[in-house]
Amino acid sequence: MPISALWSRTVLVTGATSGIGYETARQLAERDATVLLHGRTAEEARAAADRLASTAGVNGGQLRIYAADFARLDEVETLAHKVVAEHPHLDVLVNNAGMAAPERHTVTADGNEIAFQVNFLAHYLLTCLLEPALTSDPGGRVVNVSSSLHRTASIQWADPNRARRYSRLAAYAQSQLALTVFAADPRVTAVSAHPGVCDTALLPLYSHEGVSAAEGAAHVVRLCDPAVEIVNGAYYDRDERVEPAPAATEDRTIRRLNKLADLLVGRSAA
Repeated sequence: MPISALWSRTVLVTGATSGIGYETARQLAERDATVLLHGRTAEEARAAADRLASTAGVNGGQLRIYAADFARLDEVETLAHKVVAEHPHLDVLVNNAGMAAPERHTVTADGNEIAFQVNFLAHYLLTCLLEPALTSDPGGRVVNVSSSLHRTASIQWADPNRARRYSRLAAYAQSQLALTVFAADPRVTAVSAHPGVCDTALLPLYSHEGVSAAEGAAHVVRLCDPAVEIVNGAYYDRDERVEPAPAATEDRTIRRLNKLADLLVGRSAA
């Protein structure tokens, strides 16, 4: 694929301080996009921006620093309001921040199982709050960095926190299925993508070895390019559009997930 410049594009990348998020930010900035670089803390985000400027030769003027701990929904809300105020037009949101579910069942201060909140609910809330900026002009899009493990998952509607029966792999897979289902929400044009098995902090969930984070990020960056046509709700395994798990395209599941997510993030249904 020819590399096109993205100089007029503004892209928010969550979890941009390491792994696929960092490489996505780097490749977008190298193509002249303005990158809103999100980290869990301002210090982590600043360190990533400094590293991009010093080692990747990225122009620091293209980078904007944002911080929010996705284990705290109030910080996600503050982040969204700040982005909308400073960037009323946003071309792309890359929902990339993620974590492996911990060995022990862990609940956030908001009352949600931590992997479900960090990997899905925080992105759900962020996307809903950024909708005005993403839809201010035609062509805004969301890229959810999901996982092939969504195919192994089921959403425990009566116990999304998995308090009764917890497995870290099942909790992680549930969060990825929810993120994949959410891409089919009609409010904002969105796709989900499995970037391949990459050598990042999440590698142990998949395998013993994987491709570089840069290689995985290239598949994400491709979907950020307005020259690449996308279909709302589509799922990509690296560069190839494939069918996701059946639940990801069921209208009833999409509606049910939105209702559950609104409840868990404290939003009244739109």
